[in-house]
Amino acid sequence: MGRSRYKITNPEAPYFITLTVLHWIPVFTRQETVEIIFDSLHFLMREGMQVFAYVILENHLHLVVQSSALDRDIARLKSFTARRLITYLDENNISRILEQLAFYKKAHKGDRAYQFWQEGLHPEWIQNEAMMRQKVEYIHQNPVKRGYVDVAEHWRYSSARNYAGKEGLLEVNRCW
Repeated sequence: MGRSRYKITNPEAPYFITLTVLHWIPVFTRQETVEIIFDSLHFLMREGMQVFAYVILENHLHLVVQSSALDRDIARLKSFTARRLITYLDENNISRILEQLAFYKKAHKGDRAYQFWQEGLHPEWIQNEAMMRQKVEYIHQNPVKRGYVDVAEHWRYSSARNYAGKEGLLEVNRCW
């Protein structure tokens, strides 16, 4: 995350982060592409990363996460998912998105044909319970505000289900 002016200064605290597909290209419109995100999150959670809240929309995702090496873990998440997603797009001949990922790629990314994620993640340190509540609510209301669902827990790719006492697709830590 070297190009970001925002830093993770307290690795013992949770952070609100956003990962955005390059040029807001809608990639997470298929279950298979979302599963790649979940696979990576499951792996990182087994290695100690805690997920407190999440939402995955068609072109970005929001997380509240904590890890003793969050910079490194998010870099791993972005690297792994970018490789897997580009492979998926290539194997399924989704050339229009690949063409966009090549076209909008930053000039300094000369070592690769595509760039998947926008640079940076703008981490926001969750400093207190009120801020945590605000970020979790923001995450869960994102699909509602976009008009995709009427009730937050109806959005399949969100931790709103977990917070409503239902089983979600990813186990989250609701103790903060």
